[in-house]
Amino acid sequence: MGRNTRKRRTPLAAKVVAGAAALAVGGGGLVWANFHASAHEEGPAHHRTRSAAAQVATIDCPDVGQQLSGVPDRARGEVDGELATMDSQITEAYQRLATTRRAQAGDPQFVQNTILGPLKDRRKAIIDRIQLEIDRAGGRADDNLDQLAGCQGRPAEQPQNGDGQNGDGQNGDGQDGGQNQDDNGNGAAGPVADDFIDINDVEPNSRDSENGLAANGDGGSTGTFTTDCGVNENNLFNSDNLIAAPGVDNGAHHVHDYVGNQDNDAFSSDEDLANADTSCRNQGDRSTYYWPVLRLQDGTEEFDANELGGGAEGNVGRILKPAQAELKFVGNQQGDVVAMPKFLRIITGDAKSFTNGDANANSSWSCTGFEDRQVTDKYPLCPEGSQVVRTSNFQSCWDGQNIDSANHRDHMAFVQEDGGCPNGFQAIPQLQVRLVYDIPTPTVENGQVRNPYAVDSFPEQLHKPITDHNDFINVMDEDLMNEVVDCINSGEDCQ
Repeated sequence: MGRNTRKRRTPLAAKVVAGAAALAVGGGGLVWANFHASAHEEGPAHHRTRSAAAQVATIDCPDVGQQLSGVPDRARGEVDGELATMDSQITEAYQRLATTRRAQAGDPQFVQNTILGPLKDRRKAIIDRIQLEIDRAGGRADDNLDQLAGCQGRPAEQPQNGDGQNGDGQNGDGQDGGQNQDDNGNGAAGPVADDFIDINDVEPNSRDSENGLAANGDGGSTGTFTTDCGVNENNLFNSDNLIAAPGVDNGAHHVHDYVGNQDNDAFSSDEDLANADTSCRNQGDRSTYYWPVLRLQDGTEEFDANELGGGAEGNVGRILKPAQAELKFVGNQQGDVVAMPKFLRIITGDAKSFTNGDANANSSWSCTGFEDRQVTDKYPLCPEGSQVVRTSNFQSCWDGQNIDSANHRDHMAFVQEDGGCPNGFQAIPQLQVRLVYDIPTPTVENGQVRNPYAVDSFPEQLHKPITDHNDFINVMDEDLMNEVVDCINSGEDCQ
C-alpha cells in the first residue's frame, strides 16, 4: 500500500519523537517491553500476573487542548503546534516507560523520577508558551492551565502473562525483539482479551441518543443525501491531522484512511482542498472524510512498519480498508437545516478517550445483522457471515459563526434530548459515517486474544475501542450544498 508522499517539512517536535522511536526500533519492529511482566518475577504465571497488576501500563495526562477556549485566531496556528509538541512529549515518555521495565522493577520511584517528573517540567514550559501566545494575540489565557502540567501512571486494566519475556526484550531463549506469541506483535500494547465482546452478549437497544448516536431526521426534516466517495481505492494514508494539528508532520501519531479530497496532509491549505481531486462520484464534493485505520494484528509488516505513526509507535499489522463506506447526511427532528459553511471542520469522538474519559467518546461498534446492538468500549466478536460495523454520527448543531474553534469542539454541539439545538446554535445536515469490514473473528481463550483487530491510536491509548473517532472538512461547492439542504428539508432521498 502507498501513502500520501507530498513533500513536507519535519518540525523539531517530530525529530525529537523520531529520536526516541529510533532507540526502540530493532529487528524490523518496535521493541515494546512487555507492560506486565517484570524481569525479576519468578514462579507460576498467576503469581507474575498478580504482582504485575500494579505496574504502570500507560501515561495519563490532562488534555490541555480540551480546556482551551477563546484563543484569538492569529494565535491558533502557534497554539495547535504547541499542543502537537505536547502530544509528542507524551509519546516519547510512553516509549521510555515501555522500554525500561527492568529499571522500574528495581526502583519503585523510577517512573516518577525519570519519566513523569521531567515530563511535567516540559509540559509546564509549553503551557507557559501557550499562555504567552494567547496574551500576545489579544486574548486572555486561563491562569489555571499550569494545573494540567502533571501526568500520572495508570496501571494495567488486564495484565497478560509474559511467558518468560522480560523488560529488556529478551526471554530465556534469547532476544525476541520484545515480542512473543501472546502480545500480538506490539509488546502487549493492546488490545487485550477484555477489549472484546461477543455481539450476542450485547443487550439490544441498550444505546440511547447520547452524543448523537441515534439518527436525526424523524420529524422536522426527514430527507437524506448520500455521497459515494469509495473506500480509499487510491491508498491515501498518512499520520497527519489537518484539523487538530495543522502544519505538524505525524500530528496524529496514528494512520488515517482518507476518502473524498485527495490532497490531505498537515500542510494542505483551504485553497489546496478547494482545488484538489476527489474520489467522490459527485465531483462537487471535495470534502475530506477521514478516520483511523483498523489493523489486523496478524504479523503482517505494512508499508509503515518502521515509520512514525505506524509500527514505530505501536500501530502494527495489516491495514484493513472497509468493504463499504456509507456517507449520509440527514436532517433534524425539530425543523429545517441550514447550509454548512465551506471548510467547516468537525471532529466526532475522542482519540484520547481512554485517558480523557468518555465525555466526548462517540464510537459505536456492531455487526451486520445485529445493528440493534451497539457498544462503545468493546470491539465486537461477530458470528460467521457477519461483518464488523463502525458508526459515527456527527454533531449537527453549528454556532452560526465559526468554521473551527480552539479545542475543535466549541463551535459544534449535539442535539438536545428533544432533538433541537442548544440556544445560539442552528441545525445543519448531520453526517453519518457507517464503515463495514470483512475481518476474521479473533479467538479469545484463557484470557488471551489471538489475531485481534484494533483501531490505530496514540501509543499511550493502547488501541482501546473507545478511542475511535472520525473527522470531516466540508468542501462541497455551493450548488451541491444547496442541493443537500433542499433534499433534506423537502423529505427526499437523494444521492
